Amino acid sequence: MVATTHVGAAEERLAQGNSRSPRWAPLARLHPSFDAAGSGLTHGPKSDYYQIHRHGQIRNGDYREAAQMSDKSELLTATDEMIDDAVKYADPMVLRGLVYQLTGDESIAATQATTAEIKHSEAGNASKELAIVQSKADVSDPADVAMIQAKAAAFLKAYRDQGAPKVSCGAPERLARSLSLAAGADIPASELEMWVEQLALDPWARALVWPDPLASQDLQNFVVAVIGAGMGGLNAAVQLKHAGIPYFVIEKNDEVGGTWYENQYPGARVDSPSRTYTHIYGVDFEYPNAFCPQRENLRYFRWVADNFDIRKDITFKTEVKAIVWDETTKLWEIRTKGPDGPRVWHANAVIASVGFLSRPNMPDIEGMESFEGKAFHTARWPKGLELKGTRVAVIGTGATGYQMVPELAKLTDHTFVFQRTPNWCFDTKSYLGPFPAQVNWLDRNFPYIRNFIRFRLSWLAGPETFAPIMRIDPQFEDQHARSAMNKKIREQQLSFIQKKLASRPDLIEKMTPVAPPYSARPIIIDTDYSIYDALLRDDVTLVTEPILKITPNGIEVKGGVEYPVDIIVYATGFKANDFLWPMEIRGREGKRVEELWQKDGARAYLGTMLPGFPNFFMIYGPNTNNFGGLQIVDFEEMVTRFALQCIGGLISQNKRTVDVSLDAYWRYNDEVDRAEALMIYKDPRAHNYYKNDSGRSAANNPIDIRKIWTWLRDPLDGKVNGERTGDPEALANPAVRPYLKEDLLVE
Repeated sequence: MVATTHVGAAEERLAQGNSRSPRWAPLARLHPSFDAAGSGLTHGPKSDYYQIHRHGQIRNGDYREAAQMSDKSELLTATDEMIDDAVKYADPMVLRGLVYQLTGDESIAATQATTAEIKHSEAGNASKELAIVQSKADVSDPADVAMIQAKAAAFLKAYRDQGAPKVSCGAPERLARSLSLAAGADIPASELEMWVEQLALDPWARALVWPDPLASQDLQNFVVAVIGAGMGGLNAAVQLKHAGIPYFVIEKNDEVGGTWYENQYPGARVDSPSRTYTHIYGVDFEYPNAFCPQRENLRYFRWVADNFDIRKDITFKTEVKAIVWDETTKLWEIRTKGPDGPRVWHANAVIASVGFLSRPNMPDIEGMESFEGKAFHTARWPKGLELKGTRVAVIGTGATGYQMVPELAKLTDHTFVFQRTPNWCFDTKSYLGPFPAQVNWLDRNFPYIRNFIRFRLSWLAGPETFAPIMRIDPQFEDQHARSAMNKKIREQQLSFIQKKLASRPDLIEKMTPVAPPYSARPIIIDTDYSIYDALLRDDVTLVTEPILKITPNGIEVKGGVEYPVDIIVYATGFKANDFLWPMEIRGREGKRVEELWQKDGARAYLGTMLPGFPNFFMIYGPNTNNFGGLQIVDFEEMVTRFALQCIGGLISQNKRTVDVSLDAYWRYNDEVDRAEALMIYKDPRAHNYYKNDSGRSAANNPIDIRKIWTWLRDPLDGKVNGERTGDPEALANPAVRPYLKEDLLVE
């Protein structure tokens, strides 16, 4: 028998916590509003929902109503012409899966999708936001596109005419087929639960669930410390609160948001599609852009903190100096410094959510201290800085520099760009512009369209897409590229550079990277206005001669030329390979984390656990920067669920510590190293934070996300009806056994 659980209103759950013991073989819960009859449209509230068994069977259950689309006034007043126009702005593949799920119309399922190469995202299309995707399935026949749009419009008109009632998501048995229709490929049963989670019909699909009553004192006696209130820390806090586990958050800044609070330079913008740059419970958060600027990303994180009432549990303006394990008490001692001086905290477990792009990396250039003007790192941009009439130098041309220069050029008298290494850029028409009004209108008024857009984008960013892009073909021989796909991408983007800079052949040479595409962080730019356009301006100068020194009034380069400037901006990145730095972390027997990492840099078990550091979990830890598919937020959610399941197991079993064995730590990291051997960023011409001083990546995850999802799915047992399910290769791999009494040690 499959266990189910009743879930009340979200607000009640968050206010009271979830006082039930862990269900260690959880099912992916779908939406409360599935209609068993399959009609799609229903009247009045429904309390039924469906769970998907880990073997693919969907079962009935009981769940809360979704707080989706509460204001229907604009739909109720919409004309047929407005609806007909709006659906033309939706991706036909999204509509193909969504409308089939809502209606069961077999004529939609009969349409054909073909895979073809693409070069650019198209402005205005809600789902074509991945600039680096090289091919994808689309509805190719214009007649099929028109039919799908007509069916979508008909559904929406009928929904309007019925008064826009609460609407079911259709028959549950259709869901696997509906997702395959949206993807343009059949989804294997072993992957279905992961993709249903991505669909985000259930906002708590990656939460800890307690099916049995648990004494309140059992919960109150276990406290978790969360370090950091950025993307990972906020989610950890939300999930701990949802599970009813006591916690507190320590944040060094005076606001939530992490990197999106700290990085407020002109042009700061996310380079992942914003629709997938949210947690599962944030699927209905409305974004105005395909790729949102800094202020919108910060607005989302503030929404998370406020919507789930997390702020009262955060101590701001307090920096963690040391985290030290006490073997006698089985507690972590956390030493901090805040506005009122030093303070010591204690916790049973620690979730370190400090990331690795949070500590600015400053260059070592002669004369830096002598400069008489303003000088600062991009992550420390001064509030209210006046740029009009100034001469500004930008040192560094990674993603930050390339984002910032086009905007600085509009604000300064002259911008000097000091570049050591050019980077490959990938153009998309949708990068800077807002969505057309019709896109957000559909978000608000077409039931479940945000869910299917999220799924479609996740699929396009999945392992099937990224594997051929990111891997070296050892049989392929070419002076500039590492595979046939890599060569095609290089030629495509080189053509774009040549077209943009046709009037300046000297710039073409200076802006063409030596290393192959994807050997460094791919930089997303706007097709119409980017770093290339900025360099063509008379008030922008590209300097590629090496910097010799900084003088009181400017920058001197090799050859003796000095460039006078008023402001120096260091776009020199972060100490990405110094994980957990500058905190002092000591585990059992006083062992420092640097001792564990002395061989070849930072590592972790599944990106989160360290042997000899019990009850210590990292979010966005070593080797979690996704190159195996999906986004970092997805990896973080999976890691957080794993951490909470481990913590929940300790609480329910009245145990005190969970650790990973040293042998398991190295077995997993051997898997990482094997997967990394043929990753494109291993190319010897690439020199960036993708590789540390030992020549390996401490940042990137080269393993297929389907394996990662399987390994992180259930540390207590992972069995349903006596069997473990998930990615077959991951399950069969004897080197990684992320279960209690196997790789995980409990006392």
